[in-house]
Amino acid sequence: MDKDEVPQDAIHTYGGHRKLFYATDKDGEYLGVQSSGWEAEAIATGSALEELDRLRADAWARASRGETSPLEYYMVLRRMDVALLSQTSGLWQWRVRRHFKPAVYARLSDRVLARYSDALGIDIATLKILKETP
Repeated sequence: MDKDEVPQDAIHTYGGHRKLFYATDKDGEYLGVQSSGWEAEAIATGSALEELDRLRADAWARASRGETSPLEYYMVLRRMDVALLSQTSGLWQWRVRRHFKPAVYARLSDRVLARYSDALGIDIATLKILKETP
């Protein structure tokens, strides 16, 4: 992209900050150019955030009805999926999915909950109960 074509749509996505893009000058050399935003990026970001909010609300509803454990809600709240939670907690994915069962989750040791606590950045006492915002 040419340095004169770097988007400058002044959108709210960057919160008043600017983002660095790499573009070429008239000699074809790469240089850094600041951008105040791009409308297409703002639309995509907004759409992704709406989907995350929907997933969070769905996980909250399932957990509050007792269909899943609070672990699933906290995982979604931290914008993680099973693969990422598995990787950061050091537990197999099948174990993480198994811990979504409320009866299994209720029997978890503090040692296993500590692994989830570290991965999610939520204290163990909060992990044991369902709170709207930890």
